Amino acid sequence: MFDWLTNLKTPCYVIDEARLIKNLEILRGLQTRTGCKVLLAQKAFSAFSLYPLIGQYVSGTAASGLFEARLGHEEMTRCSPQGGETHVFSPAYTEADFSELVKICTHIIFNSHAQWEKYKMQIPAKISAGLRVNPEISTQEHAIYDPCAPFSRLGATLESLQGKDLTGIDGLHFHTLCEQNADALEVTLDEFERKFKHLFTKMKWVNIGGGHHITRADYDVERLVRCIERLQAYGLQVYIEPGEAFALNAGWLAASVLDIVHNGMDIAILDASAACHMPDVLEMPYRPNVVNAGHAGEKIYTYRLAGNTCLAGDIIGDYSFDNELKAGDKLLFCDMAIYTMVKNNTFNGMPLPSIAVLRRGGELEIIKQFGYEDFKCRLS
Repeated sequence: MFDWLTNLKTPCYVIDEARLIKNLEILRGLQTRTGCKVLLAQKAFSAFSLYPLIGQYVSGTAASGLFEARLGHEEMTRCSPQGGETHVFSPAYTEADFSELVKICTHIIFNSHAQWEKYKMQIPAKISAGLRVNPEISTQEHAIYDPCAPFSRLGATLESLQGKDLTGIDGLHFHTLCEQNADALEVTLDEFERKFKHLFTKMKWVNIGGGHHITRADYDVERLVRCIERLQAYGLQVYIEPGEAFALNAGWLAASVLDIVHNGMDIAILDASAACHMPDVLEMPYRPNVVNAGHAGEKIYTYRLAGNTCLAGDIIGDYSFDNELKAGDKLLFCDMAIYTMVKNNTFNGMPLPSIAVLRRGGELEIIKQFGYEDFKCRLS
């Protein structure tokens, strides 16, 4: 199954085109069935060489700032018949960025009424303006990823909008989820509806944000459909902007063993790093699966897998294998298409992994390689 791994130079991200398309078909099915519009949240997956493909299945991109908006506009909107919309949200816009955003975006979402007041006169008629709101209902345990946590800076609360004129605002946006199922969305909708229903008649659309694990095997699509239809009953166009769902389980990070050291246990030092190449392993934190490996003690030989940086905590996790590891062996970390390429870094001068696509026909195509200049050009 992984014959292509033998001659692959590591480290390398490998995107599985067939698995990506399987996810895209699910997302397109949601659009077709409900009439909602699905947007790619580029914060999770920005492999733009695949945007012409992705744009055949969904309605456009969602951006978190000028550079992502430009990427979506240049690589999807302009080359895909279905990918015609470019949405952007930022906690605050600089004047320089905003002057560029109005040239390329179809939808601009503001984080506060003050930002709307500052920029509303600069918005041409062709752009639809939205306001992000905070339903103030937490449904997750990861505070770092919870926009509804106490003192959150993300989204206008009901209290902050009292007495404010929203004339010219076409839509409301909320984003409260992270890797969650539709039951969490349902809880959020209850509070969103309770607090902001009085504004619905003045709106054309609502964006229910991201964090929806739609392509996960156990995801409750039927409940999601009911949530969408619930909002559509108010005459609102519904947008949804998943990120992870696009490339969930659709890629790997290939790494090689450089050395085995022993200090109370066997430790395999790899040419891939948690700190540099899969930072959510440390930030979330979580333990990625490795092909043909088990948990510590599950198989005969247990190793701690570690990165090749000076950071003492550059640890990926403890894994067990049927055979002893040795220098030169290659490992495949699963679900590495999302929040990896977009967040990686060159700490310690670590090389960035190459990017490859495993085509539907089984051919492995190297899309991008990085070198010293990519490290140097970020510094001065």
